Amino acid sequence: MLTQLGLRAARYFVPPPNLRRQVWSERLRLALMLGPALAVIVLLFLGGLALAGLQSLGYLPFIGRTELSLAAYRTLLTGPDLYRSLLLSLWISLAATSISTVLAVAAALLLRQNFYGRCWVTFIFQLNIPIPYLVGAIGVLFLFSQSGLAARAAYLLRLINGPADFPALVFDRYAIGIILQYVWKATPFTGVIVLAALQSIGEDYEQAAQTLGANRWQRFRYVLLPLILPGVLAASVLVFAFTFGAFEVPLLLGQRYPSALPVLAYRYYTNADLNYRAEAMAVSLIITAIVTGLVFVYLKLSQKLGSR
Repeated sequence: MLTQLGLRAARYFVPPPNLRRQVWSERLRLALMLGPALAVIVLLFLGGLALAGLQSLGYLPFIGRTELSLAAYRTLLTGPDLYRSLLLSLWISLAATSISTVLAVAAALLLRQNFYGRCWVTFIFQLNIPIPYLVGAIGVLFLFSQSGLAARAAYLLRLINGPADFPALVFDRYAIGIILQYVWKATPFTGVIVLAALQSIGEDYEQAAQTLGANRWQRFRYVLLPLILPGVLAASVLVFAFTFGAFEVPLLLGQRYPSALPVLAYRYYTNADLNYRAEAMAVSLIITAIVTGLVFVYLKLSQKLGSR
């Protein structure tokens, strides 16, 4: 009875004017604080996305094309270039993400231990994080090309008959040079995230599992891995999304054909024939759709991991 009376009284409760004014003031202040960031997102990102969508549909008024059509998508989907570039981009992103994640977890487990010079080793491990990707790509080009330092060193050591006999690691069909560059950059990035997760977990869970008779592999498989999996997954998604959408490293280190998907979009965009602008925007939107789908899958997996 008292509960019903309380509910009925709550229906007719009107907050005082001062409280309502305070609530509206807080909402206004929050809107003003988020306004600049939302303006950048809406104007630059969503505006650019909308413009790219219009141009992919053939709306190119600067060359006299104003009718909307799916001709650019039909051209891409009926030709082999899109599929070959897509497979190459998927191979680069999956290989670089997988290798860097495994190396990062191993490095984080090592750096978690107490040993002499640990601070210096950790500093050296993350030293290349601020180095731009383009600088690293030039380093890979100078080191691992068939006229680079590694080829000349192998020739001086009589390991090969000439620099041309050095394995093709740059401009090759398997994109080994591109993968090497991405692994070199992504490993410390993922490793720092995993190391922070390991330090926040502590050693109590492992000690409890060790007390119950779990060996080192079992402690990692059933204790540590489920705890660090959200951080590993988040870092892997970021690495995959970046490597899938970046064009400067594949442009510098990749072969001419087939090229990575972002390089294909770049070449369409810089083509002297402006009619290719629609294909360039269509490829860009396809890249955006794939990355957005990946983020959606990541959010679903995060929800499942969080509910456990």
